[in-house]
Amino acid sequence: MIELVYAVLTLMFIVAGLTMVGMAMRAYVQTSRNAMLHLSLGFSLAVAGAAATMISAFLTDFAADGATTQSLLLVNSGLTTFGYLFVMYSLVNYDA
Repeated sequence: MIELVYAVLTLMFIVAGLTMVGMAMRAYVQTSRNAMLHLSLGFSLAVAGAAATMISAFLTDFAADGATTQSLLLVNSGLTTFGYLFVMYSLVNYDA
């Protein structure tokens, strides 16, 4: 049951994130601001982290061994962190 809840919540996050990617790309086309490309890339990385973690978790059948769990968390945290750094960069350099 918890796996189903995890999958549903992750899919909702992915849909919301990809919606933000689309909105940022549309804003880039309309304004030609590089910040919108950085925003799009940031949300893409965050979505990739969530998707990769969910896919890996189901492929490994939620293995409880330490190495698998650590790897999943490392990938998720790394992609999400870099994604949010791009989001922050887009906000700081919006006028540039």
